[in-house]
Amino acid sequence: MLDFAVRLTRAAYKLTPDDLDRLRAVGFDDVGVLQITLIAAWFNYINRVADALGVGRAAP
Repeated sequence: MLDFAVRLTRAAYKLTPDDLDRLRAVGFDDVGVLQITLIAAWFNYINRVADALGVGRAAP
């Protein structure tokens, strides 16, 4: 699962059906695969928004 999340974060366009098959092989069903994808993607999105807005940076 973590390898999938890292691959999704670094280069989602490189994910293949084999990546999904590896998740299924360790026991995740389609709902689980969807949840992993949605949660990882959401964290990636919200972190980009926070970075763009300077959330957590000291004021000048």
